Amino acid sequence: MANNPVLDGIIEKEGGYVNHPADRGGPTNWGITERTAREWGYTGDMRNLTRSEAWEILEANYWIKPGFDKVAKVSLLVAYELCDAGVNVGPAQPSRWLQRWLNVFNLQEKRYADIAADGIIGRNTLQALNCFLEDRGKEGETVLIAALNCSQGHYYLGVTEARPQNEAFIYGWLRERVVVR
Repeated sequence: MANNPVLDGIIEKEGGYVNHPADRGGPTNWGITERTAREWGYTGDMRNLTRSEAWEILEANYWIKPGFDKVAKVSLLVAYELCDAGVNVGPAQPSRWLQRWLNVFNLQEKRYADIAADGIIGRNTLQALNCFLEDRGKEGETVLIAALNCSQGHYYLGVTEARPQNEAFIYGWLRERVVVR
C-alpha cells in the first residue's frame, strides 16, 4: 500500500462493512461492493475484506484505471473529488462532469478547445484542465470543485426521484460527498 492521501481519505470516509437492505450494491466493505470485489477475484465473506485489499481495489479501479492519478499531477483536490464521486457513482460519470464543466468554462473555445465528454480522462482532458487552472488559478480550482459538486448533487436527486429507496441514503450522500467543509 503506497501513500495516497486520496485513497486513504476515501477509505476513512467509507468505513467498514455495511449491508443496508435498500442498497442495490448489497454487502459493501471499505466502499467496495461485493460485485466489485468478486470481479477483482475476492472470494471471501465481504465482512472479511481487509482495508489493504480494499485499498488495492480502489487504487486499480477508481484511481489508475480512470486516470485520476494523472489528474492528481495537475490538481490533487480535483482528483480527490473525482475519485470520491467515482467510488459512489462509477468513475466515468464524474469524468464526464469534469469534461462538460471544462467545456463551458473555456469561453467558447477562446482559452482552449472543447473536449469530448466521453468519460475518459486522456491527454485532451488533462490539457484542458491544466489550461483552465493556469488561467483561473486557485479560485478556478475552488469553482471547478463546486461545479463538480453541483453535478453530483443533481445526479443524486435524479437517482433518488427515480428510486425512492435511495431516500435512505441521499442526505448522507450530500453531507459526505457534496457539502464542502
